[in-house]
Amino acid sequence: MNLYLLLDVSSSMECKNVGVSKREYGAALAASLSHLALRQHDAVGLILLADEVIAHLPPRARPHQLQEILRVITATTPRKASSTARAFQQAAELCKHRGIVIILSDLFDDLDAFMQAIDRLRFSRHEVIVFHLWDPWERDLPLEGHYRFQDLETGEALVTQAESVRTAYRSAVNEWRHALERECRNRAVDRVELTTAEPLDAALLDYLVRRAKTL
Repeated sequence: MNLYLLLDVSSSMECKNVGVSKREYGAALAASLSHLALRQHDAVGLILLADEVIAHLPPRARPHQLQEILRVITATTPRKASSTARAFQQAAELCKHRGIVIILSDLFDDLDAFMQAIDRLRFSRHEVIVFHLWDPWERDLPLEGHYRFQDLETGEALVTQAESVRTAYRSAVNEWRHALERECRNRAVDRVELTTAEPLDAALLDYLVRRAKTL
């Protein structure tokens, strides 16, 4: 089996209010999945992306592939990206042989553009799994008082009172989550939400057990 890991390293993945950043969490998840697949003698590849593909390791099952994957991940710094849509399209073209594609990202981009990349992968008969990564503060806004919010991609900042925007913020986030879930389900794509506050080993084990029950 070919396993393709698509890891988002755009600046928004640097959000870190609880525990580790989304990028660090995604990197640890990618390393764990690589280890499990290579133990089963599957071929594992890695694609790092922001506004374009930054690094690409084709799938291989060789003994030192995990070390190479870790080297590439640790050598890469976050990149600002106005949009990751083009990068996901490029990554889809690099997944040349049928297999499983795992996307590790906060998915902060245009929904239609992201789904075009998913459609490309599904057309090539890949199974697609999306690990949707959140910082807990991003998803739930559990704050009190005045805060300065900064866009990690553009640097734009907004000062506001958290309580005054919480209801509208949560409503907008939930609307987007439901739309994303609906589009993924329509394409038979597993979408797994994880926050960086969740223990990685427990979260991964929970998903793998649920997945095994459906196979």
